[in-house]
Order: sequence, then C-alpha cells, then structure tokens
Amino acid sequence: MHQDLHQNLRLLCSYYKSIAEVCRRLGINRPQFNRYLSGQHKPSPNTLRRICEFFGVDEQDILLPHGQFQRVVDVRPKPGDQPNQEDSSLQEHLDWLDQGARGDVDIYLGYYYEYYQSMSAPGKVLQNLVCLERRGQRVVFQRTERMRATTNEPPCHNRYQGIAYLLTDRLFLVDYETLNRHEITQTILFPSFRNRVTRLTGLKIGVSDNSERMPCCARVLYEYLGQSVVVRKALANCGLHDLDSGQIDASIRDAVRNDMAPDEYLFRARH
Repeated sequence: MHQDLHQNLRLLCSYYKSIAEVCRRLGINRPQFNRYLSGQHKPSPNTLRRICEFFGVDEQDILLPHGQFQRVVDVRPKPGDQPNQEDSSLQEHLDWLDQGARGDVDIYLGYYYEYYQSMSAPGKVLQNLVCLERRGQRVVFQRTERMRATTNEPPCHNRYQGIAYLLTDRLFLVDYETLNRHEITQTILFPSFRNRVTRLTGLKIGVSDNSERMPCCARVLYEYLGQSVVVRKALANCGLHDLDSGQIDASIRDAVRNDMAPDEYLFRARH
C-alpha cells in the first residue's frame, strides 16, 4: 500500500543526516513515521500537509510515481541544503554593505538622546536613549524607550537592537523591537559636517505601538551625549513629553515638528 508515497518519503529523508532528525524537526514520533516509510499507513491529510511544508514539496507531487518524483526532486534545491543557501545569501548581502560603507563612521559612536513626535501618543514628543558601538567589522546600536502607563506604575523599557551604516553621505539605522519582535524601524540621518558631532537630524519610519499599528513617518533629532554616560541617569530623563514642555529645548521642538511647506509634495527631512 502507498508504495510510491513511502518511496518518495525515503528519498526526501535521504537528504538529511538521519530519520531521527527529520522526526524531531517535524514533531512526529519515530514509530509512527516508520509506518509511513514502510508503507503500512498513509499520513492523515493534516500530517501530510505538514510533511510537505517541511520538505518544501507540493502535496500532489509527493503522490507522483516514484520515478517521476525522482526526476522532479533532482532538479530542485535539496531540502537539507536550503537553510545554508539562505544563510549564505544573507551574509553575501551584509558583506556587500560592509564593503560599501564608509570607515569613518566611528566618529558617531557613543550615546544620544533621540527625539521625535510619538507615533502612538499624538501631540507628545518621545525622548529615547540610543547607544552606537562597534562590534567587530560592524556598528550596532541599542535604542531604549522608557514608557510609563500611569504615574502610579513603574516605567517599562522597550529595547530595539539594530545595525548602522554610513553610506556615501547619509547615516542609515535599521532596528527591531526585541521583546515581541513585531516592529522594524528605519532612521536616516544627515551626517555631521563639523569636527565635533552635536546633533543629527533626519526621518524615522515605523508603526505606532498600539492596536492601530499605523505606518508613520516623523522628523527625528539625535542629540549627542558623549562616549560614556551614567545610563540610569540618562534613562531617567527619557519618556513622553508635551510638545511645549520646558524639558525640551525650543530648537529641538522646532526640529521635530511634522509640518509641510506649501511647495513641498513629499515629507522631507530638514537640517
């Protein structure tokens, strides 16, 4: 019974180190899977779907006569090789970016306050702490949000991890939220044209951190703090502020206003 199916399964399994590895990754116990391999039983429709998704083949293909199935599988990437090929491709893209990035990005290493109008709390300015540092050949960063639900509750911290590249004359930062992993943001900044880094301005794109999850774009300002800070004290200044709050310098408030001039047809960053 199910002669072609069990032979086709054996062929697919041959691309992996062992039957035990396939069973472990599929979440199917070995005795049951052995019955499929021997042709004693045919998997249920749900189990067959899981098997096909794991091996990367179509349900109609796995039921083909064995000789035909061999010819089909022979010209496709081998199931066991796919993760390595994907990893290699990703590494190749990162290597290309490394080669194209400017080496003088080190002048931007250190701590910053980040200011922009909150995407989830309209009319508020969000102040975060950002740290750029070198790890091997790359510059990585952590962005920390300090949020407080009510005045009676202790603040919670949202952390974002990312990578930074100085490409030609713009500084690109891409990060993701590490707790729930449900958001990626990109920030593009003008570099500093002075000997000493003080402030960087640009644009940030992301989604609002609420049930609406609205894609948003906002002007952003990075205020340089130095190579080292007392992190606890720096974080104590972070959080949501009213747009007219005295805790935020007037020049910073002006820099993060999201207005558009009559002759502007795209939302643009401003120096």
